[in-house]
Amino acid sequence: MRVAVVPARGGSKRIPGKNIRSFAGRPIIAYPIAAARETGLFDRVIVSTDSPEIAAVAREYGAETPFLRPAALADDHSGTNAVVAHALAWLTEAGEAVELACCLYATAPLIRPDDLRRGFAMMADPAVAFAFSATDYAFPIQRALQIDAAGAVGMFQPEALMTRSQDLEPAYHDAGQFYWGRASAFADGTPLFGPRSRLVLLPRHRVVDIDTPEDWAEAEIRHAVLAGGRTSG
Repeated sequence: MRVAVVPARGGSKRIPGKNIRSFAGRPIIAYPIAAARETGLFDRVIVSTDSPEIAAVAREYGAETPFLRPAALADDHSGTNAVVAHALAWLTEAGEAVELACCLYATAPLIRPDDLRRGFAMMADPAVAFAFSATDYAFPIQRALQIDAAGAVGMFQPEALMTRSQDLEPAYHDAGQFYWGRASAFADGTPLFGPRSRLVLLPRHRVVDIDTPEDWAEAEIRHAVLAGGRTSG
């Protein structure tokens, strides 16, 4: 079977109630739930949370909450992989044989079903353990600057100073939207950033990491523009 897992713990400090806060008229967690359901790829869409309030909202928008996450996996140091592995272990104990899982972040309102489908297509290759969303850096990382203790400016890679931008190798970063993976890879701790992973590339304008109120405001602006059909891609 294929399962979507949306981690959504309570207790966000920088943005209180972050995972169910209203975003463009709906709780933000409703967006990844809707995207997962729209793909038609998943047998179950599960929200893993320690919060009864979040669980109730998740159910209202079409997800299952068959368990409450243990406190040991609901603090600031709990990793995504451990949370997904816990959900998969629960399903296994319940007699469900999971082949593929997709972790969708609760605060990914710009997520699109077609991107999830692209990631799923990459998992057709048995050599692939993970396929996850990413985007490219807007500026060549080879020209990144640093400031030393005295305030002096230097380059991380001085040898790249005279190289044309188009001749520098592109670099990418995790977009923080979704992570397809084999159940076995989540269970055994296969490295996400490794040779068995593939990137589902997204345009930069559809990627926002929401950690602060300013990030939230930017995400709402981007969502409004995209929903208005004024930006494609």
